[in-house]
Amino acid sequence: MIRIGNASGFYGDRLSAVREQLEGGHLDVLTGDYLAELTMLILGRDRMKDSALGYAKTFLRQMEDCLGLALDKGVKIVVNAGGLNPEGLARKLGELNPGAKVGYVTGDDLKARFPEALTANAYLGAWEIAECLNQGAQVVVTGRVTDASLVVGPAAAHFGWARDDWDKLAGATVAGHVLECGTQASGGNYSFFTEIDATRPGFPIAEIDEDGSCLITKHDGTGGAVTTDTVTAQLLYEIGAPEYLGPDVTTHFDTIKLDAHERGVRISGTKGSPPPDTVKVCLNTLGGFKNATTFVLTGLDVEAKARLVKRQLHEAIGDEGLTWTLARTDHQDADTEERASALLHVTIKTADPKRAKGFSRAAIELALASYPGFHVTAPPSDGTPFGVYKAAYVNRDEVSAKAVLL
Repeated sequence: MIRIGNASGFYGDRLSAVREQLEGGHLDVLTGDYLAELTMLILGRDRMKDSALGYAKTFLRQMEDCLGLALDKGVKIVVNAGGLNPEGLARKLGELNPGAKVGYVTGDDLKARFPEALTANAYLGAWEIAECLNQGAQVVVTGRVTDASLVVGPAAAHFGWARDDWDKLAGATVAGHVLECGTQASGGNYSFFTEIDATRPGFPIAEIDEDGSCLITKHDGTGGAVTTDTVTAQLLYEIGAPEYLGPDVTTHFDTIKLDAHERGVRISGTKGSPPPDTVKVCLNTLGGFKNATTFVLTGLDVEAKARLVKRQLHEAIGDEGLTWTLARTDHQDADTEERASALLHVTIKTADPKRAKGFSRAAIELALASYPGFHVTAPPSDGTPFGVYKAAYVNRDEVSAKAVLL
């Protein structure tokens, strides 16, 4: 059995989770997922400002605090915090602790194949992670890999699985899918949160057996709950057809069997088949510039006040790219001004940065020439760039992943 924990479900997750997981009990491997499609855009903008960036800076802060602790406990760290610059992050970790054996995975960057994109990254699989671990890495950082591969790689390395051990790989993929969103498997965002202690859910752990089956659990004494319902909720997260396509294996979610266990939930019976011939690519392009203003409408005639502001702003800058939302947060016979107020939100998306900035100025210029009680929630601001995500697919032979040990 290999005991794999998770300490991050997104870039910005609980900073103390790494220490909590390391100190909470035994682990063989600690994983963390830091990348979403939006995160790749954020890291792309970071790298435009400084080519040495492009990785999840919060992970480096966590390692400044906990890398020595992990090494002392013999816990291996596997994360995708490398983002657009896994080598850069790996070298930072090497500087942080020169005695640590740090590996990284590269090859996901397909910007040359998609030159119009700000970022273009293939979803790599588990085998380069496994190779780093087999070569003695104590820390492995990757760029864009499938979230579940952070768990599949350590399991494959630990048990010596072959690339066609489809059922075992599928079982580990399920374990990885449960762990990837952190506390979402142990009571976070759970529809029936009133039935558990959801104040501070503990991060999940998968105890994976050689056949790919696993027990989902958490450290003793931590909050939240690991039940068949919380695990089912996470299993169905971002799932379409029962055939869950990945670069390592196609996992058949309609074969998964869940059983309640005194320490959590046992998962077994998962079947796998060969992966598709194509690999998914995360593409982010710059879509233009956006800006927003919120008008506070207080008291009587809320609908009429909203119509007046719309006419005035349309006359000032036109209606192209504007989106309006009236949130009726006001209450009748309210006892405070705030409870008597509705919120009129307007956003603009445009290819012209001057128009995005001019939108904010035009809204503020209405201050003494609009509805009675005019008020907005924030001062004028410049427009900010926004990104557009889409998926692409390339043949597997167009992607060349590589495991590197510093």
